[in-house]
Amino acid sequence: MTADNKLAEARPCPSCGQPVWPEDNFCEACRAPLTAEPAIGALVAESGLPSARCQSCGSERISDDGYCEACGRKAPSPRDHIETDLGLMAGVTDRGLRHFRNEDAMALAAVQAVEGPIAIAVVCDGISGSSRPDEASAAATEAAMHVLVPAARDGQDAASASLQAVQVAQKAVAGLAGAAGGAPREDAPSATFVSAVMSAQSVTVCWLGDSRAYWLDGSENAAAKQLTTDDSVVAEMVTAGLLSEAAALDSPQAHVVTGWLGADITPTAPHVATFEPPGPGVVLLCSDGLWNYQPDAAGLAARALPGALSSPLGAARTLVEFALKAGGHDNVTVVIAPFPPTGPEHMSAQNSVRANGPGDDDE
Repeated sequence: MTADNKLAEARPCPSCGQPVWPEDNFCEACRAPLTAEPAIGALVAESGLPSARCQSCGSERISDDGYCEACGRKAPSPRDHIETDLGLMAGVTDRGLRHFRNEDAMALAAVQAVEGPIAIAVVCDGISGSSRPDEASAAATEAAMHVLVPAARDGQDAASASLQAVQVAQKAVAGLAGAAGGAPREDAPSATFVSAVMSAQSVTVCWLGDSRAYWLDGSENAAAKQLTTDDSVVAEMVTAGLLSEAAALDSPQAHVVTGWLGADITPTAPHVATFEPPGPGVVLLCSDGLWNYQPDAAGLAARALPGALSSPLGAARTLVEFALKAGGHDNVTVVIAPFPPTGPEHMSAQNSVRANGPGDDDE
């Protein structure tokens, strides 16, 4: 593109009047943000989700509880299976084979900050023992992204922003209890939470519950590891030496969480940690619909690498398909973000921010 053609695409910054271009997220002259905050709910439609349609009769008259008003049969939900690809990261969420709805939610964003590209992801898993878990996970991801995206653009500390995001997500989920017409606090909507903010220098993860983050090392001396620790009864028993890790998955309390978002607030505080990768690799976020079948980081790395380094969507699909073939007892969500994040040439204005609505039910 010639300089004259590029200049023709320029527009004035609304704050200082200096020229800015369509791909810019901030003005280089005054540093004012140029992209509107992402309306996560509206972005569901942008992700190309199909409208619900009855497969039996073709009617689009689908009730709020998912049944066709023409023939009475259950209609598929556009949230049953969603794939989101931003180029530098990708995610897949699926209802699984045993649940009638997907109570997981994921949200992805690619931000071009002053110091370079930043990948942001949030995965939440609605707790099926609570009311409206699908709405809980959706509310949590939406609220968190509205904090994490502008914070990344403004160059704020990722750890502080992550803690603020989970606190805002907590308020959003707790607010659903009042909207439910006074549902008992013990039955209030609730969800687990895990987020990752990845720059070219480090990865900051924040979590509450048993949705996980992993580091899958792409070097010859691979050292994959879990970046989060579960807030669950069995995790506490393993830590106390009362239960082996091998026996943990077979325990009746395998998915009884001790930390969650919701009005029936847990005494467990959110966790935040920053990891500096030693070289190329992949950050994996997932709900327990995946790690139920492969909790070991090395095992996940063997299934995802090396393909995940160059094709995050393909790797996410592979891991979801693995979970479904292994039984698919739960909803499953997988987000893959190769490290280090790629440059702005892979971050088109169209794909800079994408998100989807609710998903999996695993606790």
